[in-house]
Amino acid sequence: MSDAIIPDDKDWTWVLARACPECGFDPATVRAADVPGRIRRDAAAWVTRLAQPDVRVRPQPGVWSTLEYGCHIRDVHRIFDHRVQLMLTEDDPRFPNWDQDDTAVAEDYSSQDPAVVAGELSDAATTVADRYDRVPAGGWARRGLRSNGSEFTVATIAVYHLHDIVHHAWDVRTV
Repeated sequence: MSDAIIPDDKDWTWVLARACPECGFDPATVRAADVPGRIRRDAAAWVTRLAQPDVRVRPQPGVWSTLEYGCHIRDVHRIFDHRVQLMLTEDDPRFPNWDQDDTAVAEDYSSQDPAVVAGELSDAATTVADRYDRVPAGGWARRGLRSNGSEFTVATIAVYHLHDIVHHAWDVRTV
């Protein structure tokens, strides 16, 4: 078996319309205004996860370790912060493409220091949560477009972002 990660090329935007059968996330139960608090709570859980002694162990070949998922979550917060900033400051911005799998290889996720990653993840989560907290009432409807043409509002990208972190917490539940 190969230890290489199988790239995730799925379009996950369907999670905005229905519950995720894997992690149980239900977008109908989420208010965009609740996202910042949930991001902060999730970040605190990642600090604990990243302090575990087996943080570098992959549960099976081709599946990220908790450390690699932690690096990804850190980067997810950074990417979404940038996208929300664009949506709030530009009219209908088109987001640059981000390939999470290329980033994992280029940044060598598996060799990063878990304590450093925990701090960076916490900082990135705080930054994006604060940005969501500062969205003005009319700002939640501002739009942005992903490179594949998927359209988001600030409100829907917040829910999409939350699913990403909830899903990855579910991914590492047994690691």
